Amino acid sequence: MSDSACEVLTEVLSASAGGIISSSALFPLEMVKTRMQSATSAPAPPGSPKKPPAPQSAPSSPESTASPSPPPPAGEAQPVTALSTAREIYAAGGGGLPGVLSFWSSFHFSAAQSAIEKGLYFLAFTALKNGYKELARAEEVNATASLALGAAAEWCHLPFSLPLDVMTTKLATDRSGAGALAILQATLSEKGVAGMYKGVQAFAVLCLKPAIQYTVFDRAKAVILAAKRGKARSLTALEAFVVGMVARTVATLVVYPYTRAKVVLQSAPDSAPQSIPTMLKAIYADEGLKGLYQGIGPELSRGVMSAAIMMMVKERIADSVRGAVDRAVRRR
Repeated sequence: MSDSACEVLTEVLSASAGGIISSSALFPLEMVKTRMQSATSAPAPPGSPKKPPAPQSAPSSPESTASPSPPPPAGEAQPVTALSTAREIYAAGGGGLPGVLSFWSSFHFSAAQSAIEKGLYFLAFTALKNGYKELARAEEVNATASLALGAAAEWCHLPFSLPLDVMTTKLATDRSGAGALAILQATLSEKGVAGMYKGVQAFAVLCLKPAIQYTVFDRAKAVILAAKRGKARSLTALEAFVVGMVARTVATLVVYPYTRAKVVLQSAPDSAPQSIPTMLKAIYADEGLKGLYQGIGPELSRGVMSAAIMMMVKERIADSVRGAVDRAVRRR
């Protein structure tokens, strides 16, 4: 196996494994942040009131009896916080699972999405990066080229990962108790295959998120390894963890309004003909700049920890794979 093919295989396997581990471990935060991001008045159909009064909960309904807090007065919105959202998920359950287990009710969709997303992203990015080096006859890829290649690589996994992203969002925000199969059937019957790609417009901007994240990570990694003045080929677990946190924070803050709009659109009824630009305008008009960043706390907590764990696992696995390949080559 050539060095280039070995590098690509190493990147794909280590990224997929890191994605599965990080997404599974932090899925409760994924549930909370998705519920918070979707908790908004999405643009209403024409002719309907902009903010209808909140209906009174029936005394016999499960949600009214599960929570010790009294319902708010009609027309008064409850503040959306991470704690109140977590309490709601715990009280209502999900996926047929009660209590704490409900926080993992659909984690397998997220784990599969993360494995596909990270694996295909690094497959495309590594291949594009190697091709760029050959064409440009350069030893390294500069930051501008890295951002462009990263944005292009993001689109390579969307045909496979976005349907899983839509399903994860719908399951996390569903309050009817419908299972994955029922939600899938309803989505396909309403919108066909196009329904599984809701929010794809947001990736015109969101494609920059991993590009920014991994460009910041690679630049910081290069600086740290150069400062060691040795033959170190990878970061330590702690270094990868910290650098991964910083890189994800920067990327998340830059593109977060589009993440929020995507989740709101995906969780809206399939019959609502909305787009990302109209969703952004409606959220801003209704809630201001603060609304565009609603849920940023859990998003940063989950995203930063996920990226840090994923990059830490990826660096360790990649280092092990390289060592195994080097030993195999020396035996020949």
